[in-house]
Amino acid sequence: MGSPLGDFIRTKRDSIQPRSLGLPDRGRRRSPGLRRSDLATLAGISVEYLTRIEQGRDRNPSVAVVSSLADALGLDPSEREHLRYLTKITGGECSARLHPGPPPREVRPPVLETLRLLEPGIALVTNRLGDVLARTSGYESLTRGTGLLDSDTPNLTHYVFTDPRARTFFTDWDDIADEQVFDLWLGPSVGHYERFTSELARTAGPDFTRRLNRHVVPRRGTLRLAHPSGCELHLLRETLELTADAQQLVVLLPADDSTAQALDELRRRSHGPLRAIS
Repeated sequence: MGSPLGDFIRTKRDSIQPRSLGLPDRGRRRSPGLRRSDLATLAGISVEYLTRIEQGRDRNPSVAVVSSLADALGLDPSEREHLRYLTKITGGECSARLHPGPPPREVRPPVLETLRLLEPGIALVTNRLGDVLARTSGYESLTRGTGLLDSDTPNLTHYVFTDPRARTFFTDWDDIADEQVFDLWLGPSVGHYERFTSELARTAGPDFTRRLNRHVVPRRGTLRLAHPSGCELHLLRETLELTADAQQLVVLLPADDSTAQALDELRRRSHGPLRAIS
């Protein structure tokens, strides 16, 4: 049985071509990417130890070993942060992940007031599972006709993987799918995370499970949407972490003039009050 840490290291190793590190190509291999022996040599550890880490038989590598592996794999800062995080949850040290209760669905009054001040802008409060807990009328205008808010308790992750309209609405659907899966790892409750992912896996199929185990660290670039009205929208995303609530306040801003004009038109067509879900 593997571990999140081992899965991430193995996935990154498989994605690296030896020649990119100045290593010789040694002919046919059973799997793509960097050999386990090559990574072990670059990190200054034994092949046997690396094997134990990748297979989940050693769940508490030292800080020095983790840093050496990050250097050998050429991880960028966000990937290094994720590697350290996976080391903690694999070793059972991350108290947030071990919290027994489900993530809170209620949004605190000051946060709701912040949303009201953002009207008629596009903003929402969500959690790592993708639950849309509160949103502005601007967000409703943006998503009207997409199916995202059809449920009484809309969930962005479920929508991305189970509603065919999502693949049209999100121009870069693959990137968005990786983002939603990555955020699941940061959920506050192991039990609730496991229930959510197992239920979604039955509906979404192997593509969801494959992405879950790949640990792709998302870049979160400009959000590109193909709105049902025919508008092509480019949006910038600003996220405020509400750490105590295990929630995020996400604000979407137009990235160009044409998007700003299209959003103004969408607002004129439909205007509604702030919606909170509890």
